Amino acid sequence: MTLRDDFWNDPEKASEVLKKKNRITQQLENWRKQQEAVNDLADLYELAVHDDDRQTISEVEQDLEKLKSAVRSEELRMMLSTEEDALNAIMSIHAGAGGKEAQDWAEMLVRMYLRWAERKGFKTTIIDYLPGDEAGVKSVSMTIEGEYAYGYAKAEVGIHRLVRISPFDAGARRHTSFASVFVYPEVSDAIVVDIDEKDLRIDTFRSSGKGGQHVNKTESAIRITHLPTGIVVQCQNERSQHKNKAMAMKFLKSRLYDMKLREQHDKRDEVNKTKKEIAWGSQIRSYVLHPYKMVKDHRTNMEVGNASRVLDGDIDDFIEAYLLQ
Repeated sequence: MTLRDDFWNDPEKASEVLKKKNRITQQLENWRKQQEAVNDLADLYELAVHDDDRQTISEVEQDLEKLKSAVRSEELRMMLSTEEDALNAIMSIHAGAGGKEAQDWAEMLVRMYLRWAERKGFKTTIIDYLPGDEAGVKSVSMTIEGEYAYGYAKAEVGIHRLVRISPFDAGARRHTSFASVFVYPEVSDAIVVDIDEKDLRIDTFRSSGKGGQHVNKTESAIRITHLPTGIVVQCQNERSQHKNKAMAMKFLKSRLYDMKLREQHDKRDEVNKTKKEIAWGSQIRSYVLHPYKMVKDHRTNMEVGNASRVLDGDIDDFIEAYLLQ
């Protein structure tokens, strides 16, 4: 197809075809390399058994575990087959019912996702930060940049529930807190989202984030309201009002693009589930720290006993179980 004389008559379409071709070629190359690695390990293991070489047998077993992990990653990438899966992501975390408890829980989730992104080799940038009244955060929005960032992060959309002994309760009573997570594909330059300037209301305000005193001196933060849909986005990360506006516009385009995708994919019922009241009975995952420690995903029934490890960003098992479901 790429050799046809009229292939480049439509540059945008041609570019998309080449992207898909390169993606498929890369996948095939990865599988070829893994098949070669399996064959090499099989031959080496056979020789090691014949020579009773215990050290080599142990090394083969370790390499096999690494290969199993690589194969599992490739299987997951095959699940991420839509165009938007390969895009960067914008994640928003909001404290729900529970006041100060929920705001502290939202901040714990922010840390968990930052650690997860670091483990994956993704780059993160906080673009909006609204601190809690006394502790934690009311809401945080961040970009996550990396290969298939949206494809992986979309598994986290929903209500997250925490059960623990409250550090803010003098009576050391058990509390339940909630926070919501929303994830949108970050719109690339190749994706066109038409926005009429007349449909926008743009407000400036003074930053309340962790940007330091230089951020707070001027009204450089930007809030944009898309009047037809009621979508509100804001950015207060940069000193420059111009940069904040550009980032807020990208956030808005991502929200609108996500809305369009969900309509096209007929996922309205799924979206409605994630927009339930942030309270009892609507969570996708529970994190229990008392009276026992366990994290359970209610969509896949996967349970992990090491809650501390999960809260430190080790959530790939949950993401993989959801994607492979």
